[in-house]
Amino acid sequence: MPNTREIRRRIKSVQSTAKITKAMEMVAASKMRRAQERVLAARPYAEKMAEILAHLASQPLEEDIPHPLLRRRETQRIEIVHVTPDRGLCGGLNANINRSTSSFILQSNGVSTSVVTVGKKGRDFMTRYGRDVRAVFTDLGDRPNVVDILPIARIIIDDYTSGFADVVYLAYSRFITTTNQTPVMNQILPVEPAKVEDMKQSGYIYEPSATAVMDELLPRFVEMQVYHAVLESIASEQSARMVAMRNATDNAEDMIDDLTLVYNRTRQEMITGELLDITSGVEALEG
Repeated sequence: MPNTREIRRRIKSVQSTAKITKAMEMVAASKMRRAQERVLAARPYAEKMAEILAHLASQPLEEDIPHPLLRRRETQRIEIVHVTPDRGLCGGLNANINRSTSSFILQSNGVSTSVVTVGKKGRDFMTRYGRDVRAVFTDLGDRPNVVDILPIARIIIDDYTSGFADVVYLAYSRFITTTNQTPVMNQILPVEPAKVEDMKQSGYIYEPSATAVMDELLPRFVEMQVYHAVLESIASEQSARMVAMRNATDNAEDMIDDLTLVYNRTRQEMITGELLDITSGVEALEG
């Protein structure tokens, strides 16, 4: 059994760890609130853009040739935009999204796959397992703007229009609740606008034309999808980190209680042993 000095040293070490995890929990909680506000503010814009694209898809266009981002080709190469955090200490969030994307690649029936990683954790994972990493984007920060993700959107649009990739997917962690973040895999290219009901197909007049609006809106739609995925990933990261640090703090406090109990028991045994030695010595002298 360890002596009291070793137990005291371990208690102090765990107390220091608990202070660090408590501070990280408070910082993550503050960042989480801001990230949630940004995600909730961006969702209506993304949903409205998808609705407009749905109405555009239902309109007869002036040209029979579809927009380059709407053209379908035989799938010979897949590109995945893999969005992960730059840092760890957020529970199983990174492992879940990395595992989800890796499973998707393995189930692609041998189709050649390249990856555009957004975040250091995704980059490290894909590099470690020998995936074809097309491009790497890191250090977007906790509060990125649309301008920050334009290079990401540009490279995937160029890869698709040039024929380098036939299908482009977006993999990220979708924020559901503070304790629930789900890995998702959405196809963003070719763009597949949602179909609208027949009764909702009329009522829109596009100027200068539906085709001109489509040409301008489709690239913005792709950019918004990437931006929204980054915001979802940040909100998921901060929520997962807050929960992970709270659990770590609770575990540290439980460990401190257990160590304190062991310390008191060890100290009592030492005192009892010393009393027995003194008593034995007194009896020996008297005898």
